[in-house]
Amino acid sequence: MGFFSFFSKEKKETLDKGLSKTKESVFGKIARAIAGKSKVDDEVLDNLEEVLITSDVGVETTLTIIKRIEERVARDKYVNTDELNRILRDEIASLLTENNTADTEGYEIPEGKKPYVIMVVGVNGVGKTTTIGKLAYQFKKAGKTVYLGAADTFRAAAVEQLCIWGDRVGVPVVKQQMGSDPASVAYDTLSSAVAGNADVVIIDTAGRLHNKIGLMNELTKIKNVMKKVMPDAPHEVLLVLDGSTGQNAFEQAKQFTKATEVTAMAITKLDGTAKGGVVIGISDQFKIPVKYIGLGEGMEDLQAFNKKEFVDSLFGESK
Repeated sequence: MGFFSFFSKEKKETLDKGLSKTKESVFGKIARAIAGKSKVDDEVLDNLEEVLITSDVGVETTLTIIKRIEERVARDKYVNTDELNRILRDEIASLLTENNTADTEGYEIPEGKKPYVIMVVGVNGVGKTTTIGKLAYQFKKAGKTVYLGAADTFRAAAVEQLCIWGDRVGVPVVKQQMGSDPASVAYDTLSSAVAGNADVVIIDTAGRLHNKIGLMNELTKIKNVMKKVMPDAPHEVLLVLDGSTGQNAFEQAKQFTKATEVTAMAITKLDGTAKGGVVIGISDQFKIPVKYIGLGEGMEDLQAFNKKEFVDSLFGESK
């Protein structure tokens, strides 16, 4: 018990540190928005709306939050500015709870899914390959056998980077020559994993937003070829987004959710940015579970996303 409570404390410290820039930025803006005010009035709400939008929460999600706060203020008649942080925290926590599935440990594998096949999508530069490496590490740490598939055959750097991660974590990487058919790599990877009685297969894919039709056709072909080996593969399509890009992450999410059936998201690079509010907006707008968040370069710094812990880190523990 002691070990797990210690690990939980370490995880919380990593989360707090990773979100510190966002927290400082948001609270600095809120402090300026309510300066000299004793109660929450229309001017305070207008200022708060601007704070949330400029914190990359997104326009639609911001309007939803402001409407909820307006309803609270109208219902409670008088709300002072000291209460605003608690109300904002409560409404964001409610929003995240309503728009996502229940929290899990993230690295759990459903019964009867062996190997569990994860196809990873996202544009180049978002931390896709690094996320795959960290995922492989977490699964291996949990005692699972993992295979990686280098199906981004258009960039030599992508294959090389995946191989480096494979060596670092100690898991096999299935690859072919540059320019090979990505679906062929996925087929070989899944076939090898089945023969090797693996628990998890993670497939990297090309990160080119060349056009939606081309992307859709390529990802559909990879999925169809894998189904020849395992009819219900892939079990998860994980979209990786760079949290530090703010509104660009929204646009990428739009493109990929149109191009393929995304079932989960990972939002990376939150430790180096004040744009952590993007997690709230993306979770709300796309109704797709944010399953992982990236909080640093270390192997342990990819965390399973926990809504309560996230809100607690941004706004302080609930009373």
